[in-house]
Amino acid sequence: MSEGTKMTDASVEIQLMNGCLDSPSNENGTMDKQLEPDMKNRLAFLDGNMVPAAPSKPERGQWANKMEFLLAVAGQIIGLGNVWRFPYLCYKNGGGVFFIPYVLFLFTCGIPLFLLETSLGQYTSQGSITCWRKICPLFEGLGYGSQVVVLYSSIYYIIILAWAFFYLFSSFCSELPWANCKNSWNTESCMEFDKARGLSNLTIFENATSPVKEFWERRVLNITGSVYELGNMRWELVLCLLLSWIICYFCVWKGVKSTGKVVYFTATFPYVMLVILLVRGVTLPGAADGIKFYLYPDPARLTDPQVWMDAGTQIFYSYAICIGCLTALGSYNKYNNNCYKDCIYLCLLNSGTSFVAGFAIFSVLGFMANEQKVNISMVAESGPGLAFIAYPRAVAMMPLPQVWAICFFIMIILLGLDSQFVGLEALMTSITDMFPSFFHAGRHRRKLLLFIISVASFFIGLVMVTEGGLYIFQLFDYYACSGMTLLLFAIFQSICIGWIYGADHLYDNIEDMIGYRPLPIIKYCWKYVTPVVCSGTFVFSLIKYSPLKFNNVIAYPWWGYAIGWWFTLSSTLLVPLWMIYAVLSRPGSLQQRLQALCTPASDLPENFSKKNTIYCPPNPEHGLPPPPQTAPEAAAWNNFRDTGPL
Repeated sequence: MSEGTKMTDASVEIQLMNGCLDSPSNENGTMDKQLEPDMKNRLAFLDGNMVPAAPSKPERGQWANKMEFLLAVAGQIIGLGNVWRFPYLCYKNGGGVFFIPYVLFLFTCGIPLFLLETSLGQYTSQGSITCWRKICPLFEGLGYGSQVVVLYSSIYYIIILAWAFFYLFSSFCSELPWANCKNSWNTESCMEFDKARGLSNLTIFENATSPVKEFWERRVLNITGSVYELGNMRWELVLCLLLSWIICYFCVWKGVKSTGKVVYFTATFPYVMLVILLVRGVTLPGAADGIKFYLYPDPARLTDPQVWMDAGTQIFYSYAICIGCLTALGSYNKYNNNCYKDCIYLCLLNSGTSFVAGFAIFSVLGFMANEQKVNISMVAESGPGLAFIAYPRAVAMMPLPQVWAICFFIMIILLGLDSQFVGLEALMTSITDMFPSFFHAGRHRRKLLLFIISVASFFIGLVMVTEGGLYIFQLFDYYACSGMTLLLFAIFQSICIGWIYGADHLYDNIEDMIGYRPLPIIKYCWKYVTPVVCSGTFVFSLIKYSPLKFNNVIAYPWWGYAIGWWFTLSSTLLVPLWMIYAVLSRPGSLQQRLQALCTPASDLPENFSKKNTIYCPPNPEHGLPPPPQTAPEAAAWNNFRDTGPL
């Protein structure tokens, strides 16, 4: 702009007050171009038809489109548990009747908490820590506790990817190394059972082991004989772990810009692999028996409380609720995104994937049982036992076993990979939102923090790729992401939103975002059903608690249980400890402190709309806004003026 055409701040302000200029943002936008940004903010108050500009904030980023959000959430919630835990729980707990408690927990806890976390993130545009700080500062400890759980999970969950990479690389051989007993790591007790059963004159020893089990225990892990022995590093696993961390780092290093692109592949390709394995599985001999074993209903199992406990914990684990990831992912949505509809679709997709995966898994297990002439219960396993023993044994019996092994382990890697790096993205979001001016101001500060977290987690994880690392892994798996911790977080969340912030209050916020109110049943779940169901499940889990035993046989020493309970309590106790700290550090009487700690922040979207109503009535003469005419208006404006960002 030339010297002759540039307007000074003073001249513009005087001309506007005298009515000589139009609104600072006219139809052609010419005036908008002439003014500096800070001048626009000041002129916003001089024109009654303009909304006061909010203070400028560092660029935070958003999803490029809705599909990126949907795929990122799908990648987070659809993971290894859908493939190796749900089908096993279904057959173990009565087949088809297991869907009764599962669906009940889905609609009373899963979907309500899923919507609660996603909508809070979208409404506040904050990660899981600062989200609770804005909604109800008394419960900010929920954010800290959930991120401790995410950090622990990130350290140990990635070990599964290292194992899967090892198996994937081992699959590129002329003969699968776990298919025979001719390898250097095999013992004299090794026996190829599928071949031995065809020979009537061959004696099967009582302590005989399968080649796939020896490959897992002696080649991959080379596990020590005692909890007290860590042994040496398994350097091949160290390299696989390093590879996993490098991939995760570059999936997250540019925030949602990189995460949103990577999930197009990592969240969709596992479905391609699942379909391939499903088609192959159902065409195998014995597949029908496996599927029947998977779904055959046993109504008597519903009387066992453990069945209901398993259904509840499966919902919490598979939906990634109460760990802050959904809040972080929702915070990158546009304000008017229909998060309610998204939540329903994603929940149905998650449960549907678990159901279909059961067909893919049990059709293959049925084939293996048919080949070995044994009952399916003898070959059905869950968790790592399914991924690294049962399924590899099954594919070794198929024609072209290398092809099916490669497909299976690629699916396992991708299912685990997106759950890992999306959780890491949620952790980064929570930290950077606590210090936005620092991390968003410098281009590489966020990347450096991510690098530090990744390197530190890698070095801590090295203890789990030693020869005794599986002992430590099971401690992390049993205690770090404890079901009791998640249940307590769910109870606290429901109480906070249902009774302190207000279920109707959040419904108003959701209506402001999507244009209508969700079904009333979800509101009543937040207030009554979810906390009652979670409390009952929590009490039952306390009654049924038993200390961890390695392979359900070997007890840990006292220091092992001490480490495990540190994992559990270091996250769980942050909620009550934060409440105590927040109350003690506030000035005023106890009632004043609690009232302040239960009051939402003044810079939430609803407060900006209230300010506009009170302070900026239409003013066609472009003069200064008139002062409030009534006492309630004046009192309301004084409150906003004193507490708001303006």
